[in-house]
Amino acid sequence: MLTLLVKNIHTLVTMDETRREIRNAAMLIRDNVIEQVGATAELSQTADEVLDLSDRAVVLPGLVNTHHHFYQTLTRAVPAAQNCDLFKWLQTLYPIWAKLTPRAVYISAQMAAVELIRSGCTTASDHLYIYPNGSTLDDEIQGVQAVGLRFHASRGSMSVGESQGGLPPDSVVEKETDILKDSQRLIEQYHDNDRHAMLRITLAPCSPFSVTQDLMRESAAMARSYSGVRLHTHLAENNSDVEYSLATFGMTPGDYAASVGWIGSDVWHAHCVQLDDKAIQQFGKTGTGVAHCPCSNMRLASGLAPIRKMLHHNVPVGLGVDGSASNDTSNLLNEARTAFLMARVRELDAAAMTAREALELATLGGAKVLGRDDIGYLAPGMSADFIAINLDRPEFAGALHDPVAALIFCQVNTVDYSFINGRKIVDQGQITTIDLPTLIEEHNRLAHQLIYL
Repeated sequence: MLTLLVKNIHTLVTMDETRREIRNAAMLIRDNVIEQVGATAELSQTADEVLDLSDRAVVLPGLVNTHHHFYQTLTRAVPAAQNCDLFKWLQTLYPIWAKLTPRAVYISAQMAAVELIRSGCTTASDHLYIYPNGSTLDDEIQGVQAVGLRFHASRGSMSVGESQGGLPPDSVVEKETDILKDSQRLIEQYHDNDRHAMLRITLAPCSPFSVTQDLMRESAAMARSYSGVRLHTHLAENNSDVEYSLATFGMTPGDYAASVGWIGSDVWHAHCVQLDDKAIQQFGKTGTGVAHCPCSNMRLASGLAPIRKMLHHNVPVGLGVDGSASNDTSNLLNEARTAFLMARVRELDAAAMTAREALELATLGGAKVLGRDDIGYLAPGMSADFIAINLDRPEFAGALHDPVAALIFCQVNTVDYSFINGRKIVDQGQITTIDLPTLIEEHNRLAHQLIYL
């Protein structure tokens, strides 16, 4: 068993029960699990590997991303979709996404994973709901595993095309029998419910306007027949989404979710910008989670989600960078900062969210939304997922009196070190698991083919 000692940490942000922030701290890791946390002087100074941060870095739990569409890194800033709201944006991009290939899914997943990791993320959920030209969720899983990100892979789906009153073109929807068959295959092939698992499977029919109520119910029943398989979808993203639900189902989005069994501690919904008060209270009582995606919501003019109200009603809330064609980035540190600023603007209250509350959403909040008890804070027995950010960079100049708050107040975009499951994935700002220039070159070539060929 190998040990790693990280010592002389300027400030260790544990996010534990008492939210300890330990000055001149250290951590001892054995293989992939944290064994000791405390002051440097209190811990043994010997280990197989020692990382001495020389009192010049903040260390905190790895951030958790709860909603994304990795393949959309290939279609960022597409001119025809730059100024569209959600439905028009989707209708503009569906024909482009219909040209995805297995290789495109693999490479785009790697690009998204690298971006997320460089911005502090160590665990991410992704929602892949379109499978053209032989693409499968396996392509995405294999791409992510090569990079080293802890991963919750969501088997998304669309089954109601335009001819049936849905939003997506018929060419990109699947038969529901095929969806359910593949969902079962993926769970049985990949899902790992053990503690410290690196890969779990989620079932994720895409949205109320792209699947039937039967698929929602059957997916829920299947997920609940396996241990630890969770449920995820989009809900109440904008006013058009609410209008569709009322016109099609005669129900608000919250009532729709309840009617198909998508309420409970094993469920989380993306966006919920226009979720009504009744649903917020029900989510809080049942532990139903929300993935808050402020950058995407503002980019598509969907609105400002009532996160302060959700937290007041004990709704589990995590952060999501959402699709890289609606954000248009995969920067989780920036998403935390945006959530912090957006909450203050929405409430017209400069105390509506503190910097530390924003960090809590990005760590503990995301872990709870994904149903994890092994990530989100740093303590003995927890997974060795942590990041370190050097303080001797321009962003922190003049802010060393409170470097923890400065992570949010000051625009910090990249980490200097990232360890995932005890493995060093970022070393002095450089990704260690993949040749980044080669990845960028192939990613750009595939993006060009999608849009222009």
